[in-house]
Amino acid sequence: MRTDITIPEAVKQLLAIVEALRKAYPKKRFTLDGRLVGDIGEVLAEQEYDISLFEDFQKHHDAKASDGRLVQVKATMQRSLTFPADHVPDYYLGIQIRQDGSFREVFNGPGGVAREAVRNRKPTKNNLHSISISALLELSGKVKLADRIPGRHTSG
Repeated sequence: MRTDITIPEAVKQLLAIVEALRKAYPKKRFTLDGRLVGDIGEVLAEQEYDISLFEDFQKHHDAKASDGRLVQVKATMQRSLTFPADHVPDYYLGIQIRQDGSFREVFNGPGGVAREAVRNRKPTKNNLHSISISALLELSGKVKLADRIPGRHTSG
């Protein structure tokens, strides 16, 4: 599937629009986090990792790896990611999108490992916990290579 715009080009254009809105309406921040960032993150993840996004909305997972593992993808342009309070996804893939449209992997592994960051927290009204990027990076370092969702351009 070919398009006339790449994700990095689109992110740069969106950020320019946000900056113009901030100058025109200084009482608001106009952050891009939310559904838009999530959708961009899912597309980036599908391009980079051995996963296929579901066509329709699925309650707890966004994609399936070629080996059948179910994956929830979370993306942010901020300093934290959300994690569900009402369930533990089979696999959790968290990415932080940079200002230039590239991204870094924050967490890649079983949802149970990521859940360690929130295990003692009480349920929230929106059923989402916030986890700092640094905490997820630390937990991701504990995940064995075999328990990670592989990239499309790596073997094993």
